[in-house]
Amino acid sequence: MSPAHTVCLLDDEPSVVKALGRLLASEGLATEQFTEPACFLAYARTHPVELVVLDVRMPGMSGLTVQGALRALHPQAGVIVITAEDDPAHRFAAVSGGAVGFFLKPLNEDAFLGAVHAALGEAGPADSSS
Repeated sequence: MSPAHTVCLLDDEPSVVKALGRLLASEGLATEQFTEPACFLAYARTHPVELVVLDVRMPGMSGLTVQGALRALHPQAGVIVITAEDDPAHRFAAVSGGAVGFFLKPLNEDAFLGAVHAALGEAGPADSSS
């Protein structure tokens, strides 16, 4: 049986992408994993994107720039932003750009998984308010 949903992961730290991939796999979700914004956008040009989890700060192109480019390609795609720094300007830009979640690293896994499942329109782990 193949997973019903695929989540794209984009972070310049391979260990973060790998850890998120394992976490989402434990929920029965498939992932496409990227460590470079240009590679993700090349993928997005030729594949449907339902949900992407992306980091704000990456070399070459910020996650917020990627978010804007993705909106042009897939206006209905969900975006969850993750970051190591809680910059109010980044939070505002992400949310006003349509992000359905904004999480600080290290992630609260329950809240993060809840946001992923909500963005995919499915029931997820028991709600644990954050």
